Amino acid sequence: MTITKDMSIMEVVHDYPDTAPVFMYAGMGCLGCAAARFENIEQGATAHGIDVDALVDALNEVVNAPDIPEEVAVAK
Repeated sequence: MTITKDMSIMEVVHDYPDTAPVFMYAGMGCLGCAAARFENIEQGATAHGIDVDALVDALNEVVNAPDIPEEVAVAK
């Protein structure tokens, strides 16, 4: 799956919960606000002065990262 800037913020977070920290780290900590339910990634990033292309790249890195086996994740 490839995330694009025209996708809904809440759709992405709902389908890929691991992306929530990416949004928050970028400065979009209001994932629960009313606007996040209706805005797409580009609109939200623009409203917060965030480079939308860099945000989309970071989101795609998380979504496309290989899965870490549970036993490895627990060992950390």
